[in-house]
Amino acid sequence: MSSSLLSNIQYPSDLRKLSPDQLPKLAKELRDFIITIVATKEGHLGASLGVVELTIALHYIFDTPKDLLVWDVGHQAYPHKILTGRKDVFQTNRQLDGISGFPKRSESNYDTFGVGHSSTSISAILGMAIASKLKGHFKKQHIAVIGDASIASGMAFEGLNHAGVTDTNILVILNDNAIGIDPSVGALKQYLTKAKVGIKPKTNNIIEALNFNYFGPIDGHDLPSLLTTLEKLKTTKGPKLLHIITTKGKGLKQAEENQVTYHAPGKFDAATGNLIAKNNAGLPPKFQDVFGYTILELARDNKKIVGITPAMPTGSSLKYMMQELPDRAFDVGIAEQHAVTLAAGMATQGMVPFCTIYSTFLQRAYDQVIHDVALQDLPVIFCIDRAGIVGADGATHHGIFDIPYLNCIPNMIVAAPKDEIELRLLLYTASLGLNHPIAIRYPRGRGHIIDWQRSFKTINIGKGTAIQEGSAIAVISTGTIAHNVSTALEGIKEKIGHYHFGFIKPLDSAFLKKILKKYTTIITVEDGVIKGGFGSTILDFANQLHVKNKIITLGVPDQFIHQGTVEELHNICGISSDKIQETILNNL
Repeated sequence: MSSSLLSNIQYPSDLRKLSPDQLPKLAKELRDFIITIVATKEGHLGASLGVVELTIALHYIFDTPKDLLVWDVGHQAYPHKILTGRKDVFQTNRQLDGISGFPKRSESNYDTFGVGHSSTSISAILGMAIASKLKGHFKKQHIAVIGDASIASGMAFEGLNHAGVTDTNILVILNDNAIGIDPSVGALKQYLTKAKVGIKPKTNNIIEALNFNYFGPIDGHDLPSLLTTLEKLKTTKGPKLLHIITTKGKGLKQAEENQVTYHAPGKFDAATGNLIAKNNAGLPPKFQDVFGYTILELARDNKKIVGITPAMPTGSSLKYMMQELPDRAFDVGIAEQHAVTLAAGMATQGMVPFCTIYSTFLQRAYDQVIHDVALQDLPVIFCIDRAGIVGADGATHHGIFDIPYLNCIPNMIVAAPKDEIELRLLLYTASLGLNHPIAIRYPRGRGHIIDWQRSFKTINIGKGTAIQEGSAIAVISTGTIAHNVSTALEGIKEKIGHYHFGFIKPLDSAFLKKILKKYTTIITVEDGVIKGGFGSTILDFANQLHVKNKIITLGVPDQFIHQGTVEELHNICGISSDKIQETILNNL
């Protein structure tokens, strides 16, 4: 490796010492480096492999970090990180106390904007470009790299719409590989496909119509072409868009052929590219699959049921319904606001819409949840995946805010099942028809029950349950964190009561009164933020009754939690089984 080009590169200043004809060799070394590390450490593979040449060309032609570069989403930022001072620590990517899997301002001055969710890059780079103009920095370059799935989002078009009436020095690079995490969808995708196959969209060009100079499409893996084009664009004034065509997973055969799986493939053999087989036999299902199989089962018998997801058919497992009942299951692309209001529109016509969406993605449609669903009291069923701590994706993806931001909305039912069976029965109960919207939150990953496909029966909305009675202390949990509590109580269970509140709203006030009367010490546990969360609701209720119970709230503290395993982060937040047990013993 000592003779390799990559071994001598720490920063873009080193990269710029190479001659242009050395760059293809560097691209191969960089691609091999990413494959070797991600094969054992895991992470986002396909997107990063697809932009190796682009990343090299950008840092070669532009004077980063003086010239400002923003990556949309950040799934494709691994080559950027390696070339900007983080090569030697890249093996810590997405690990506790390691580097983030996404661009992060506090990590490097080459990371000009923190990104984790899509479609923010154009607005961000435009803000930077306007600031540069106001400060008199007229030669500074401003570049945003955005994918074809991300540019279809409403926010991206808001940025384009504004940028088009400015004279800012902004370059938007459209990295078109026809896929986000799942294949791109929608009319814009069809438009871009026509451009790729040779119909130059100069007449009635949607980009030109927004006052951008359109360039391309060009091959995003052709380094000489990229270098020539980017050099030319440095001296082209005003807003401009370069359309490049890339292959997600470029350079690894399996990643090119199976782009959905190799977006984040887990561990694989770096030499062959083959996935390392996991023995999932006898394991409980993923919560997303409990949702996916259950909604399909329900939809077969209930023709009013429809499924909606904003660009997450695989991640949410709505794909099963999409495959069997394609007319009633909709991937609307990266359009969370549209997904929610689409569901609201369907609900007005008597349909039973299940809107499946990640907890942090629902944040992007908060106005629609309030204004279009809850205010009109429409019975939309929100299936909130990735609720709670999610692990290696870190602060941008932890679903820890949904309890507070939903609990405060009138008319909203907020449910948190403790296991797969309860999730299944909640989905069934909601499908029968409710008078209000409901949010059902569940975590990423697997549960603990293998035999989850029980016969359907309804759940009483707003009722808590006793998992076990006790005498000294009551632990009240909501959601699947109940498993950590049960583990914590092993060995001391005869003294400790454990109560499950599967409904955060409406709160089972009669049941809670009994618990407050029986126990002097109460510990609440939730997989979400303490501020405004489930524990706060219990405290508020107790204060209204003027009781004097000692109430301890366990959950995510008032700070952003970064990457690590779920177990490590639960421990940091004090909601691992060991930490819960420690809190109980300290208060006995």
